[in-house]
Amino acid sequence: MYESYWHLKQKPFENCCDPRFYFPGESHQAALLKLRYAVENQRGGAILAGPPGSGKTLLVGMLRSVLGPQCTPVVHVVFPQMPAEQLLAYIAGELSGDPSANGTPALHQSVRQIEHCLAGNVQRGQHAAIVVDEAHLLDDARTWETLRLLMNFECAGRPGLTLLLVGQTGVLPTLDRIPQLEERLGVKCLLRPFTQAETAQYVAHRLQAAGGDPAIFDGEALAEIHRLTHGLPRRINRLGDLALLIGYAEQRKTLSADQLGSIHDELVAVVPE
Repeated sequence: MYESYWHLKQKPFENCCDPRFYFPGESHQAALLKLRYAVENQRGGAILAGPPGSGKTLLVGMLRSVLGPQCTPVVHVVFPQMPAEQLLAYIAGELSGDPSANGTPALHQSVRQIEHCLAGNVQRGQHAAIVVDEAHLLDDARTWETLRLLMNFECAGRPGLTLLLVGQTGVLPTLDRIPQLEERLGVKCLLRPFTQAETAQYVAHRLQAAGGDPAIFDGEALAEIHRLTHGLPRRINRLGDLALLIGYAEQRKTLSADQLGSIHDELVAVVPE
């Protein structure tokens, strides 16, 4: 709606996994490097944790785009809250490239299928990764034990896969209570919100990636965005998108700190933080 008014080729603040909109903040780049190291060096497991809206999903998307060709397949479990049998069946189907099988096979059948797929993968010189998203939602001890046992698959003396757990910071106390799993996560990454400088750079980067002018928001407005959103990308996106819409409706040329404050107050009144 507002793209042509602001001379944008597309909306700059969509919550999408487009690599063009990825901003290399300090903690995000450090996490990306460590996760890539874990997969490409065939480590057994790693964890990526961060507050809601900190950019975990986009970071996983970036990881997939930078992994070497030998790191395949990458199975992304986006809804892990399923019984252990179904979880293993889903992973087996994704690893085999045949996710359409009817029904849920017996547990031992899924295990054998995973073993077979991983053995063939290693023979081809490849290494699999299993990404378990929203791991903080897992509250079933049997599911956690199933994930731990996945790390037991070995081929030629090396882990047959790398398990990547992704979730909000609430997953960390849970892992502390499962030392037999936590100790096997050789790489641990914690995303933090952007600093004020990074918030300004993030907004400018997003606008430029969408073909627009970073000066749409003046310096004080950028500082206000950081104060209001606490440097969390999802909140920045939500506020930035609404600001561009209201700025268009009011025929503004730039957006100021006062306008951002009013827009945020309206946003909070409509959408709970």
